[in-house]
Amino acid sequence: MSRQIPPIRPQPEPASLAIPLDLNAVGPASPRQPGSGRTIVLVGLMGAGKTTIGRLLATRLGVPFVDSDEEIERAAGCTIADLFQRYGEAEFRRGERLVIRRLLSGPPVVLATGGGAFMDGRTRASVREHAVSIWLRCPLDVLVQRVADRTHRPLLNNATPHAVLADLMRLRHPVYAEADIIVDCGDDNVEHSADHVLHALQHNQQPLRVPVRLDRASYEVLIGPDVIRRAGALLAPVLPQKRVMVITDATVSPLHLPRLLEALAETGIRAETITIPPGEGSKSISQYERVTNALLEAHVERGTTVVALGGGVVGDLSGFCAATTLRGLPFVQIPTTLLSQVDSSVGGKTGINTPFGKNLLGAFHQPIAVLADTSTLATLPVRELKAGYAEIVKSGLLGDAGLFDWCERHGAAVLAGDPAMQAEAIRLACAFKARVVVADEREERKTDGRALLNMGHTFGHALEAEMGYDGSLLHGEAVSIGLRLAFMLSARLGYCPAEDLDRVTAHLERLSMPARIGDTGRNFSAAQLVRNMQRDKKMRDGRLSFVLVRGIGRAFTCRDVPDEAVLDVLRADGCTA
Repeated sequence: MSRQIPPIRPQPEPASLAIPLDLNAVGPASPRQPGSGRTIVLVGLMGAGKTTIGRLLATRLGVPFVDSDEEIERAAGCTIADLFQRYGEAEFRRGERLVIRRLLSGPPVVLATGGGAFMDGRTRASVREHAVSIWLRCPLDVLVQRVADRTHRPLLNNATPHAVLADLMRLRHPVYAEADIIVDCGDDNVEHSADHVLHALQHNQQPLRVPVRLDRASYEVLIGPDVIRRAGALLAPVLPQKRVMVITDATVSPLHLPRLLEALAETGIRAETITIPPGEGSKSISQYERVTNALLEAHVERGTTVVALGGGVVGDLSGFCAATTLRGLPFVQIPTTLLSQVDSSVGGKTGINTPFGKNLLGAFHQPIAVLADTSTLATLPVRELKAGYAEIVKSGLLGDAGLFDWCERHGAAVLAGDPAMQAEAIRLACAFKARVVVADEREERKTDGRALLNMGHTFGHALEAEMGYDGSLLHGEAVSIGLRLAFMLSARLGYCPAEDLDRVTAHLERLSMPARIGDTGRNFSAAQLVRNMQRDKKMRDGRLSFVLVRGIGRAFTCRDVPDEAVLDVLRADGCTA
């Protein structure tokens, strides 16, 4: 008689012993008060001077100094070496994370962390949210000299300090580079090093942040000078894997690609580059095929991120390639023109042109991050700045009268290259567009919604199509003309006061923006422009959709505009019959 053998059930892994921590013994007892400032977290390898520099820095800033290792020992009731021996490194890191999180929740301090603390992803996330992190970067020979007699360090017990520190550098430096600030501390005495840290703190300019929170995706637009130089630190927390494919064009590449590649390498991100010809002609099926073939030939995986470095053409093409390769790759926008920074970088619209019209092949594909580096604007001619500025004006005209007021006061400074004004203009425009996109991500509302962002575009695209997308009329220039035409049409139909049309016209002309069809230097047939409009992708049920206004900041979508009214406006602005 056979005997049934009971199945073998796997035994659970023995639970690791947890460090008994008294978190009430950690740090100041009082909670953080609003507006009290941010904690400064010093990271770096053993011997970098975190404790000595930290004490001096705390004295100069008038805040307490805290050493996280000392707080861990206080909470655990034994030394760091004992904790490693009894519980192992993994459990020590868990306890370290809890202690640091508690310290970050209290009043501002200068906090020196253990060399491995910043390697923990959850600890880095807490530091990013609640503190300013500073990496004290030191040469290997200096570190070896400083730690030669530190026998209490567990990591130094099994090999020479030189070998241990060299290995730690290779492992940790790419992660330390994610710190907000990097300060090189070599053979300088601690007073000089503290001076360097204090100077870096005082001159540190964190990027402006515009959150975009959608149902299916959330990301941030980071705006400011030299964000490309910190691209590795800014992108590393959001990349699925440390590998990217950078798509750029032959004009942008020599200007900004070396800085980007250096920044990515600093945090251990591997990057390969695909370069396309500059200009609207690259938004084509042939270039789409070439780029997607290059991506597949490089054996990209679903965690490989496509990074678009360039203007709107690069962003639109790269985003469409990312959306369709392997059914969707992660995507990062690094727009280098004012137009792309305030327009195509937010909202996830991607696409290419066809002989039948602009952007007729495309997809909604949201980026995982947008880096808008205002330093890139210094390389642009004034004409390109004006093209981008038209989109900022558009945001105010369609839904934010306060933004248009701001433009009237500061538009000249934006076009004159004032970095602070440019950053604020980008922030205001991106924040406005984010609100619109969050409410109607895929332009599905039948009226108003995201379709309002097409204000001026029906007229503008018709002009671009008639000029063959040859670069003689920039997209932003076409939008600038289209904005005034939208106000003209609204006034002719009785929706908008003539005074608002006059105000818009005066603002555009005061800044030497294109405002009239005649500013293109070409003659157009009104009937032909209307035929171009009828091929626009915004057609529904065979009828054109216009974005009209009831005044500045009060736009609405309209589908019952008589063709004759459109023709009258075009003729009034100089078109032939």
